[in-house]
Amino acid sequence: MNGPFILAIDQGTSSTKTLVFDKMGAAVARGVEALHTHYLDGGLVEQDPEEIYQNVLLSVRKCLADFEQKGGIISEITACGISNQRETFVLWDENGKPLCPAVVWQCKRSVAVCEKLKTSGLEGEIREKTGLLIDPYFSGSKVIWLNEHNAAVKATIEAGKAFFGTVDTWLLYKLTSGAAYLTDHTNASRTLFFNLKTLDWDRDLLGKFDLQNLQLPDIQASSSFFGATDFEGLLQTKINVTGMIGDSHAAAFGEGCFAPGVAKATLGTGSSILMNIGKEPKSSKNGMVTTIGWSTGDHVEYALEGVIVTCGATVLWLKNNLGMFGDIADTQEMANSVRDNNGVYLVPAFSGLGAPHWDMSRKASITGLTFDCNKNHVVRAALESIPYQIKDVITAMESDTGILLQELKVDGGLTANTFVVQFLADLLEKPVVNLGFPEVSALGAAYLAGLQAGVYKDIAFLKNLNTNHTMLLPSPDNAIARAGYKGWQEAIG
Repeated sequence: MNGPFILAIDQGTSSTKTLVFDKMGAAVARGVEALHTHYLDGGLVEQDPEEIYQNVLLSVRKCLADFEQKGGIISEITACGISNQRETFVLWDENGKPLCPAVVWQCKRSVAVCEKLKTSGLEGEIREKTGLLIDPYFSGSKVIWLNEHNAAVKATIEAGKAFFGTVDTWLLYKLTSGAAYLTDHTNASRTLFFNLKTLDWDRDLLGKFDLQNLQLPDIQASSSFFGATDFEGLLQTKINVTGMIGDSHAAAFGEGCFAPGVAKATLGTGSSILMNIGKEPKSSKNGMVTTIGWSTGDHVEYALEGVIVTCGATVLWLKNNLGMFGDIADTQEMANSVRDNNGVYLVPAFSGLGAPHWDMSRKASITGLTFDCNKNHVVRAALESIPYQIKDVITAMESDTGILLQELKVDGGLTANTFVVQFLADLLEKPVVNLGFPEVSALGAAYLAGLQAGVYKDIAFLKNLNTNHTMLLPSPDNAIARAGYKGWQEAIG
């Protein structure tokens, strides 16, 4: 193993993954530590801020042990990048003591707050300035809730002694013993506090939220110098933290969404689709949110994001609730065993429909069943619903921006299903690229840290790394996919 190396920490909702990457972008060591989440009554979802920090240290310790065991030299690790679960945040006092549990992005406590914000006439202004929808998903509404319902939080905010930070900021603060209080553009853009055009906190909005005295971190490029740490003695000498970025943005960067029209889709339980839209923010009229894609130096790339509520969860439902197959891997052969869906459509609105439809009252349905249908048609309809939903989002993004999709990068567990990926390529009529690397968020954090640290020369150099991917091209005859999508549009209404 030849240095220099980059340490990349991907602090996620259910675990922290730490990897060491070499100068050619290859992962050479790993360490994973599970993280506990508290699901409480009233839709509250919380984590222990100190546990998050200790979880990171344990993950780093495991990774360094793996690195040394494989012959790596710790002193050749030159920099660190951090990606983090977006929207989850911590509030702490001037002594670094958390004021309450960390509020996780999944938490729904602020539904009533969001309704009040909408009826107050702020919706248009918030959308225009932040690019976001008023939704409990984003951090700001839950800070407002805490300010209204937690007396200790309210008093500390009013005194100007409450410090807000998304998980990246909290980790940096702890790793530098309070010396660094910073965040990056991507994490800031998920808070409802950030102005996409000024690239700074919007003090006018903060005043309207009654949070004008809340302490907020300074904002920097995703690839920049954030501070130095020895991970509480795990390293003999401190290394620089030179990259911080939200996990979905990190995945997009790791997969190479460097130019307008290049998008990534995570095919997991649900799906997050991010498309690079260039150097200017563009608002959406079709249910997307505008966000920062990534930033280096004074260069900022914007993105549109569409969230699909149910993708892989549909396949799990067929397995666990209907018993249609024993192994999810069997679905590929089942779908390919029939020529087409025979007019069967599964609209997976188990928890409503996300972008671009945003019909959260809709229920799931299976339509078009006839006596000549069998379970293979239903399974195929379930798998096809994933590309159909992604096509809906991509079409909306193209309409919003005038930027046509060039290629789609995919990651997540369902990329192992070649029926889904090929059908997606046929439907989009564009190449679909599967990097085949599961830890793309850590890879993106490593790339950004390595750019600032000089390990990776520039974006052009990154384009030549990790080229061992699978590219699926559209089939010359995609009539079945096109006809299927026409039927999907009728089914979705």
